[in-house]
Amino acid sequence: MIAAATGIMPDSLKLDADQAFFEHGLDQVDVVVHGRHSHERHLGTHLRRRLIVTRQVFAIATDPSQENALLWNPAGASFEEAMDFFGTATGNVGIIGGTVVFELFLSRYDVFHLSRAPGVQLPGGRPVFAGVPARTPEEVLAAHGLEPRQEQILDAASGLAVVNWQRSATERRNPRSHSPALLDAYRSKPVIEHNKVSSC
Repeated sequence: MIAAATGIMPDSLKLDADQAFFEHGLDQVDVVVHGRHSHERHLGTHLRRRLIVTRQVFAIATDPSQENALLWNPAGASFEEAMDFFGTATGNVGIIGGTVVFELFLSRYDVFHLSRAPGVQLPGGRPVFAGVPARTPEEVLAAHGLEPRQEQILDAASGLAVVNWQRSATERRNPRSHSPALLDAYRSKPVIEHNKVSSC
């Protein structure tokens, strides 16, 4: 689970070593992609360019509340179109969730950092992927062509560790697209005009 049933990450998952790893990773990317509840809270947050995944726009729109943000509906525009609109055709992209956003990029990840906090239980919480807990996150990643590589212990006392799941170099050369089922889910929801927009 990545959050409680409310969609908000509880304090039990806000572990200092994990947060430090997370923030260091975001310092290496050019664009951050996330949904409504996955906005990182950091002193430099407002400086990062970001795509906010939402059903509240038809395709791509500027976010009037954030200077460096674009609102993006995957059902109305491709990821490449959103990046072009942003003026960033290439570069490192950090996907920070939540569940639907993580799932949206399963066929695209070059690397997915999966951390586990032993002893933390969130019954009825939000899973990292839609297929969890029927399948483990590891099974979902493996089914989409990623393999476990390096494991890093973030906090030995608590057993907190992160595993880097990577895609092979061969698969990276193949074109990738988003899940048709996920795009259909976005198309099934109504959208509103840009002048009434708010991220969802």
